[in-house]
Amino acid sequence: MQHRVTTHAHQSHEEEYEVKEANPQLGEQWPSGGPSYGGRGWLSNERMANTFDLVEQMYYLYVRVVKAKDLPPSAITASCNPYVEVKLGNYKGRTKHYEKKMNPEWNQVFAFSKERIQSSVVEVFVKDKDMMTRDDYIGKVVFDLNEVPTRVPPDSPLAPQWYRLEDRRGEGKVRGEVMVAIWMGTQADEAFTESWHADSAFVYGEGVYNIRSKVYVSPKLWYLRVNVIEAQDIIPNDRNRVPEVCVKVNVGNQVLKTAISHTTVNPLWNEDLVFVAAEPFEEQMIITVEDQVHPSKDEVLGKISLPLNSFEKRLDHRPVNSRWFNLEKFGFDVIEGDRRRELKFSSRIHLRVCLEGGYHVLDESTMYISDQRPTAKQLWKPPVGVLEVGILNSKGLLPMKMKDGRGSTDAYCVAKYGQKWIRTRTILDNFSPKWNEQYTWEVYDPCTVLTLGVFDNSHLGNDKPGRDSRIGKVRIRLSTLEAHRVYTNSYPLLTLHPSGVKKMGEIQLAVRFTTLSLSHTLYLYGRPLLPKMHYLHPFTVNQVENLRYQAMNIVASRLSRAEPPLRKEVVEYMLDVDSHMWSMRRSKANFFRIMSLLSGLISINRWFGNVCLWTNPITSVLVHVLFLILIWYPELILPTLCLYMFLIGLWNYRLRPRHPPHMDTKLSWAEAVHPDELDEEFDTFPTSRQHDVVRMRYDRLRSVAGRIQTVVGDMATQGERVQSLLSWRDPRATSLFIVFCLCAAVVLYATPFRVVVLVGGLYLLRHPRFRSKLPSVPSNFFKRLTPRTDSML
Repeated sequence: MQHRVTTHAHQSHEEEYEVKEANPQLGEQWPSGGPSYGGRGWLSNERMANTFDLVEQMYYLYVRVVKAKDLPPSAITASCNPYVEVKLGNYKGRTKHYEKKMNPEWNQVFAFSKERIQSSVVEVFVKDKDMMTRDDYIGKVVFDLNEVPTRVPPDSPLAPQWYRLEDRRGEGKVRGEVMVAIWMGTQADEAFTESWHADSAFVYGEGVYNIRSKVYVSPKLWYLRVNVIEAQDIIPNDRNRVPEVCVKVNVGNQVLKTAISHTTVNPLWNEDLVFVAAEPFEEQMIITVEDQVHPSKDEVLGKISLPLNSFEKRLDHRPVNSRWFNLEKFGFDVIEGDRRRELKFSSRIHLRVCLEGGYHVLDESTMYISDQRPTAKQLWKPPVGVLEVGILNSKGLLPMKMKDGRGSTDAYCVAKYGQKWIRTRTILDNFSPKWNEQYTWEVYDPCTVLTLGVFDNSHLGNDKPGRDSRIGKVRIRLSTLEAHRVYTNSYPLLTLHPSGVKKMGEIQLAVRFTTLSLSHTLYLYGRPLLPKMHYLHPFTVNQVENLRYQAMNIVASRLSRAEPPLRKEVVEYMLDVDSHMWSMRRSKANFFRIMSLLSGLISINRWFGNVCLWTNPITSVLVHVLFLILIWYPELILPTLCLYMFLIGLWNYRLRPRHPPHMDTKLSWAEAVHPDELDEEFDTFPTSRQHDVVRMRYDRLRSVAGRIQTVVGDMATQGERVQSLLSWRDPRATSLFIVFCLCAAVVLYATPFRVVVLVGGLYLLRHPRFRSKLPSVPSNFFKRLTPRTDSML
């Protein structure tokens, strides 16, 4: 009984981490007989034309405050600092105030969700901002919600009207008028994006702020290739020693050095140094020629600073003209205490510098790449499709911080695909926020990944804000989506904590991938993944990792300077900045991924062994019959193999996935991971743990690495044995092998190939009574071959 209960609990735990189908009411209500969504709905061309057909229709009360006129001045200051406050129940929205202006213009829109309307009237107050005391009341306008018209796009915008202001009690008119438009609409209204939302507003100090949805664009990244060729007239300070000259190139926070040249006056390097630069080019390239006098001391022999926009932009692999640049060396004057820089002498450096436009600058892992286009826009191909994503809502979010003595979450969602980032508005203090925002991206390659992350905003009204907390991440690979189909699924938001994997809630998405040309899309499957420059002049593995790290830092720095900023911790989480860090959990997960792939071959080998041992005589007889048929008709081998794979593919069609894949906790080895291994994964770099803990982890790492070292050594040994067959490392073994090859050549020439295969196959399939328990002769010969292990220390 206990086993059954445990099994049931384990199954429910697995279901909690799975993607579930959802049935939201997307767009307007379908007529009877219309298509159903539920993850399997198909849309007609008419419905695809609707911009907001992937989100639930939400109604908002819009109040547009345009301007005011003829406002009365204050009796004390003889002027007016007007602003407007829109009040609906407990919600208040406020425009900015103008100093000493009787006819102000605001043209600001306020949006109140229909679900949260708690009053039957909307009050529009016009007030006078008083810098010293309480704000003065000028007048108000009251609207009855029962008389508010409904406007649904593509209806024409509602024209604003002038309204006379009333006194505080509403018993009479006062001086002044305000121009207002009020209507009930949906998020398809053009005023939705730039409007002030009541569920996203917060009060800080004397102001009321609103976190709206925003669209960001990644900076245009270039690879800067600096070929340091040579230098002339480089004179060291100490002429009695042989100089050790190198060139240091600095671009922003990136610093690279060439190797050391021991030439006296005209050092030669001819080295390539590659950097990442972003438009607009704000940094200068600083080139310094240094003499390494001591391992910890370098003397500057020459220096020059060059703007990046002065270099040529290369689109292919054609050579770029080199140039000579005059170096400047600055030092102190002979008079002690005079700190003026004096140009002592001039030397030259020979450089070939260009901005590479034929590469794609990697700022994300190639496993989750969302864009593969080269930097230069002239090399872009036309898009093959359109990706539309409706970010509907989240459910069951956990409290991320304490506010007023209780748990709270101010959630927003970030999506990244290609160079376009989007950020939804922040829904305040809600564990089930509803965004219902729809976004569109152009698709240039279907083998790309859309990444979405949900975060808690910790910068709302805090004097000392912290980092925005991670709630969870979703990845959707476009190649797993069927074209023109709407996927409406609820994805669990899973995050790995030091205590283990944790479900932070769910997010509901509606996704549609529309192909513009099926033939063009299929053609891309035969094209290289990256632009051709990556294959004509490839980077090393270390270069790719270092350049990706620099590109991520540049993107995070530029987006954090936007308004509102997209925080650095958000960008780093979306770009998987820590994916290269050591993790025992990831190592185990990758090991078992390999074992899972090899399990098929192991099963086939085990099955073939059972056939050879005649464990099941009927199966062995059938295999013999099939083998004889293929030998008698060898032209059927390849067609039979292809037909067999075709039938397997048809059989697996009914088992195809019904929804996009998601984070797999078992595959990630997140459920059975040891707590100390998790603590090691979340440790800082360099480590911040105690010495005894670090010593224990180091010993564990040595143990694991020792096993890996043994396996790699065994694989190298087998390869070296194959190499030693003809290398005469063992003269007797090589003599035996070449004699065997000569005899085999004669026999194979004289014997029909069909007979050779028949004899070899029957020998492998022979009955156990004809088998010996000792290893075979070829196996014994191979194991006796000489590897190079005896040459290792």
